[in-house]
Amino acid sequence: MVSTELLRRYPFFSGFSPEELTNIALQGEEIVLQPGDVVFETHQPADSLYLLLEGCVDLHYVVVDEINPEYRKDFFVSEINVGEPFGLSALIPPYRYTGDVRVTKPGRAVRFNAEGLRALCEADPKLEALMLRRMLEAVMSRLHDARVLLVASRP
Repeated sequence: MVSTELLRRYPFFSGFSPEELTNIALQGEEIVLQPGDVVFETHQPADSLYLLLEGCVDLHYVVVDEINPEYRKDFFVSEINVGEPFGLSALIPPYRYTGDVRVTKPGRAVRFNAEGLRALCEADPKLEALMLRRMLEAVMSRLHDARVLLVASRP
């Protein structure tokens, strides 16, 4: 479990009631991130949602050829900033990560058990609505980052 006071510091968790925050905190544990660590990879089961507390991680989109799986193309999408969630696929069916996350600077994160979060959402529609709103805000931010990179890459 992580402290609810820790979660309250981050905008992603604003608007949740004390009871909701406690239930969410029960699903979390702090982890240490070391440069070079791969937190998760594309297509793995999304068993955790993360919140970056310190350090730096990069999100990459990896394309793998279905016919020749050894052919992979890696695209940098964005840097995850302190206070931002990642591993958003943990709460979005089919619950598989859609990118790779790699640690570039040492730090810490909270890893939330996705199964536990999904159970909380199923039991409390209000919590689910707020959690999904926060997730959509993060998704839209990532989409904006990807669009900026796309425009910047054009001649």
